[in-house]
Amino acid sequence: MFTLSAFADEISPDPREQLSVLKACNVRHIEFRSIYKTNVLVLTDAQIKEFKALLDGEGFKLSAIGSPVGKIAIDSPFEPHLDKLKRAVELCGVLGTPNIRVFSFYPPGNDHNFNPADWPAHRDEVVRRMGAMAELAAASKVVLFHENEHRIFGDSPDRVRDVLASVNSPALRAAYDAANYAYGDFDPVEGWEKTKEFTSHFHIKDWKRGGPAAGHEHGVIAGTGDGNIAHSTRDAVKRGYRGFAVMEPHLRGGGPTGGVTGPDLFPYAVEAFRKILRDSGGSEG
Repeated sequence: MFTLSAFADEISPDPREQLSVLKACNVRHIEFRSIYKTNVLVLTDAQIKEFKALLDGEGFKLSAIGSPVGKIAIDSPFEPHLDKLKRAVELCGVLGTPNIRVFSFYPPGNDHNFNPADWPAHRDEVVRRMGAMAELAAASKVVLFHENEHRIFGDSPDRVRDVLASVNSPALRAAYDAANYAYGDFDPVEGWEKTKEFTSHFHIKDWKRGGPAAGHEHGVIAGTGDGNIAHSTRDAVKRGYRGFAVMEPHLRGGGPTGGVTGPDLFPYAVEAFRKILRDSGGSEG
């Protein structure tokens, strides 16, 4: 049973246009990352209150807070960053969701030339920080969903499994993103098989393997890339998955702070995944 949600800021920065398009798609949940090109954790209390009133008035709920927590270098100070997670927890209470999307840190100095073979030297600090985040989440009765994004510690199947198994907390689960594995030139099927026991959340986008390094600058319609989304969807259906599938198509591009699809293409992305779900024997909740 999959409940569809969306990173609605891929449609438009305007929250009213976001909700209008999603209503037409019969999607009633949002993974709240930004409005007006302003990240959720930077919005004022007044802006949050106004957005919540809009959600309530239009009959929408959140699948998660789409936070950028964990998107700093592993050698950056941790305590100030932990305050961002505390703000996300606070917003969970205001906006009515128990879920927060997080990441597992960039290389030292956020070095774009970092060799992933050097990650073992920083692995213990990643696990320590993720463990501290999970402890805070558990105490606050929220769940963190780790996204396997490009260039963070947990961008490979083995490192995702390592951090989730090492922290070993029900407050830290995986948000499986097939496109991110393909983008980083990893095998999405291997990614699913090695992390499915920890997976409680799906992000739905597809990509050609290798990403921009291989000339593939933007996402593609689900089922037309190398994410093999049907594999994870079929297996999740067999395993009795009950949770969210969050549309994040990136059809016009994407980067560290989000993606762009547009109000014209977003409905096509939604329907493409719906077909995969139907063909996999799944249903919408």
